[in-house]
Amino acid sequence: MSRIAIGSDHAGFELKTYLVKLLGERGHEVLDHGTDSTEPVDYPPICAAVGRTVRDRNAEFGIVVGGSGQGEQIAANKVRGVRAALCNDLYTARMARAHNDANVLSMGARVIGLGLAEDILDTFLTTDFEGGRHAHRVAQLADLEAEF
Repeated sequence: MSRIAIGSDHAGFELKTYLVKLLGERGHEVLDHGTDSTEPVDYPPICAAVGRTVRDRNAEFGIVVGGSGQGEQIAANKVRGVRAALCNDLYTARMARAHNDANVLSMGARVIGLGLAEDILDTFLTTDFEGGRHAHRVAQLADLEAEF
């Protein structure tokens, strides 16, 4: 099983809590970076912590959850080496892994329900990167990141 870093803001707390339990039941080691309640909190430091955990190879994947998931994705992507993808449907979850080698999954708790979130998570974690022509493109993303 995998080691997975996870974090959320207050809007994503309930979905994060559900995912932590689900991942634990499936045998994954979960590194929970917070938040720990529905009290308002700023998401950038939490998402950056998830991103750093993945970047430093202390987790194979990361998950960030917020109301829409958009800000969380942006925050995680500020960490060099993170390829966070906002996936609120199965197609984007599959393509994020297969074509973009995404290593952080972002979801919006106010956009999707628990059942769909579980399906998105399963798709993200079980889809392999296809490599090939996509590897060259992912390398170009890394080059862009190094440039700035």
